[in-house]
Amino acid sequence: MESSENEGHSGTEAAARRRLAGLDRRDLMKGSVGIAATQVLGAEVKAAGTTRKIALEEHFTTPALAKRYVARPTRSDTLFADIERRLADFDQLRLETMDKGGIDLAVLSVTTPGVQAEADFAHLPMQDANAAAAELQRAVKELGFKGALINGQTNGYYLDADMYLPFWERVQDLGVPIYLHPGELVDHPAMFAGRPELNGAVWAWTVETGSHALRLVFGGTFTRFPKLKIILGHMGETLPFLLWRFDSRWQCELGEDLPPEMLPSAIIKRNFVITTSGVCDARALAEAIAALGEDNVMFSVDYPYEDTQTAAAFIESAPISEVVRAKVCYGNAVQLMGL
Repeated sequence: MESSENEGHSGTEAAARRRLAGLDRRDLMKGSVGIAATQVLGAEVKAAGTTRKIALEEHFTTPALAKRYVARPTRSDTLFADIERRLADFDQLRLETMDKGGIDLAVLSVTTPGVQAEADFAHLPMQDANAAAAELQRAVKELGFKGALINGQTNGYYLDADMYLPFWERVQDLGVPIYLHPGELVDHPAMFAGRPELNGAVWAWTVETGSHALRLVFGGTFTRFPKLKIILGHMGETLPFLLWRFDSRWQCELGEDLPPEMLPSAIIKRNFVITTSGVCDARALAEAIAALGEDNVMFSVDYPYEDTQTAAAFIESAPISEVVRAKVCYGNAVQLMGL
C-alpha cells in the first residue's frame, strides 16, 4: 500500500487528473467554506484489518484564507506550523494519513472561523438568511453537495433567531444535515478572565457550541421544522451526558410535566446526530451510544487538529459490537447523507 501511494504522487497533475476521473482510490468529500460537497476522487479501499471509515469533520484552508482565517489552537510554533501545512495539503499528507487509518472518504470544511468571520460575506452567507437558503439550494441541487457546516454565531446572531427561519425552512425542504461547528465567541464572559487556557478547544468552544445547540432546542426551532438534522462534533459537545438533567430542570422551570415527545432529551435524540471528532475515549463513546442510540453516532477525526492514527485505533479497539462499529464508522453517515 505504501509503494502504490508513492507511485500515485510521482506526478501531481497527472495524479489529480486520475483522481478526478474516478480512477484513483478514494472518494473525498471536499468542502467550500462551511459546505460539504461531493467530489469523486476514486474508488473505495479498505485497509487490511480495519473497518471502512467515513470521517465527517476534517479541515482545510487555502493560501488566501490562511493569511487571516485560521484559528490557532496551540501556543507551540512547531505544532502550529505542522497544522498549517496539513491544512493546506490535499494530495500527500492527507491521503497518506487516511490510508493508514483506513479512511475511505473525508468530508472537508474550511477550518474555523473561515470567511464567516467577515462582517459582510460568507460562502453560506449567514448574514442574510434568504441568501444563505438560496446558496444552499444551489449547492445541493446544482453541485451535488450533501449538507453544510456553519461555524457558530454570525455577527453575534445565533441560529435560533427569527431571522433564520427562511434558512431553516429551506434546509428542511432540501433534507440535508447542518453541521454545527465551533466558531469564535461573540464575547468573552468574565468566567474566562485571567484563564486563557480555558479558551478555544479546551473548554470555551464546547460551552459555545453546546449552548448554541440548546438554543435551537429550547427556542422551538425543531417544533417549527421537525425534520431538521443537526450534526454536533466532539462527542456531542457534552449534551448526551446531560439529557436527564435537561428534562428535569426544564419541567421544573415550567412547573408542569411535558409529554415524552416534547422533552428536551426526545428532541435531541430525534434531531441531532453526533461525531466522535476530537474525543478518542471509549467510555464517552459507550455513554453517547447509550444516550442517543447506535444510529446517531458517527466517526470523525478532526484532522489535522487530532491524530488520524489515534482516532482510527480508538474506534477499532472500542468495546462495541462489529455491527455497531460498522454503523459508527460509515453506515450512519451513508444513511444520513445518502452517499
